[in-house]
Amino acid sequence: MVKKIKKVVPPFPFEAYSHVLSPIAAEDGGGFMFTMPDIPGVVADGETMDQAMSDGREAFEATVSTLLDLGREVPHPTLRSEDFTPIAASGKFVSRVPRSMHVQLVARAKREGVSLNTLVLTLIAEGLGRGSAHAV
Repeated sequence: MVKKIKKVVPPFPFEAYSHVLSPIAAEDGGGFMFTMPDIPGVVADGETMDQAMSDGREAFEATVSTLLDLGREVPHPTLRSEDFTPIAASGKFVSRVPRSMHVQLVARAKREGVSLNTLVLTLIAEGLGRGSAHAV
């Protein structure tokens, strides 16, 4: 039996949280990925930026409703637009990892049917969200 979770009014509005819209590589279907670093699990995608934002809002509402239904606290917004320095961030960086980790990442990406880049981006977004939630 599937439990129906009631939609609730979030303690903080969607607009209070920073979000990230990232392009998805053409080989992974293209479009845009929406993440909300302060709340792990708020991830969505769409063919256009507007669609990704709309789906991101739905993911936010569903995640907040679920957290509250489970009796968990909704993380406070911690990031502000002034926390970002877009001039210094090209969206591209190189990282060296141990070969064993590289093998694990490639295998997981293959199992999940995504590119290595998309998998790593998702893992980083989830990790940033968990880090922000613990910093509150």
